[in-house]
Amino acid sequence: MSGTSLDGLDIAYCKFSKTKDWTFEILKERTIGYRADLKDRLRNAPQLSEAQIETLSHDFGVFMAEQVNVFVNDHKIHRLDLIASHGHTVFHQPENRITLQIGDVKPLFELIQKPVVYDFRTQDVLLGGQGAPLVPIVDKLLFSEYDACLNLGGFSNISFDIDGERIAFDICPVNIVLNHLANMLGFEFDDNGQIASRANVDRCLLEEFNTIPYYKESFPKSLGWEWVGEFILPHLIDSPLSTETIMRTFVEHIAIQISSIINQYQLKRVLLSGGGAYNAFLLERISFFAPNACVIANAQLIESKEAMAFAFLGLLRFKKEINVLASVTGSVKSHSSGVVYTEEL
Repeated sequence: MSGTSLDGLDIAYCKFSKTKDWTFEILKERTIGYRADLKDRLRNAPQLSEAQIETLSHDFGVFMAEQVNVFVNDHKIHRLDLIASHGHTVFHQPENRITLQIGDVKPLFELIQKPVVYDFRTQDVLLGGQGAPLVPIVDKLLFSEYDACLNLGGFSNISFDIDGERIAFDICPVNIVLNHLANMLGFEFDDNGQIASRANVDRCLLEEFNTIPYYKESFPKSLGWEWVGEFILPHLIDSPLSTETIMRTFVEHIAIQISSIINQYQLKRVLLSGGGAYNAFLLERISFFAPNACVIANAQLIESKEAMAFAFLGLLRFKKEINVLASVTGSVKSHSSGVVYTEEL
């Protein structure tokens, strides 16, 4: 799994079992940081030509294959049924029926010699869906003891049941913006939210963020880098405010948007995952606005829930079982999405 926040390649070795219900174990997991040159290429991928994106997709595929091979050898993994690869999102414009995740899987198959499931989003977009979020069926089948599952990654997204039907949507940007601001200050990220915590909220900017039309739209809905470029970055470019003030204001914006959903649907037990779960100041602000919710973070799931989730989505696809819910993405039907790459291809 490679997320939009570009904090690294997440690899998880998982075991799934089913008697009456599905259960899982994350046996091994690791996050590999990107080389500076590869990270820059991935970050700037939306500006590349079609030929350059194809080259990057191959190079990124080779990188993934090398890292998975090291992971398998380091952990002496001998029992392996399949690999699921989300790839890295370059474009996500479901309203135009466009979504692109790069990462050539041929090097992965050739090196590991196991089936690879990939391209999880395209089919849903072609069926009229958002192509995101995809993890909610995992939440429903593996984490039903929680009222909701909240992921704080490049974007925040939430998943929960209404009258027995799973719904989910992206709430707002998180690390894709916070890391961008931290980079402007010379840091990879704002460790524990310390930079933001020392600054003050600008009320005018906060109002601008909170009145962006997306937040009034009904679900299903999803976000991508293009949306950030259109609706968030213009507020940051040439702003007279300090970067620290903008960061503090955006943390407040994130907390308000997330807590409003938690409060609106009276969610009590919320399972938290994603890199944003390490931002103690952000969690403090969410708790301030949603004091009646119990937000629960599990260290292993913070690191590897998404990687595990795509392993499970890959397994469901391999078994030709539904892995995308129409109630979540808005597609014309629930379906089994993903391409299975084998030697025959």
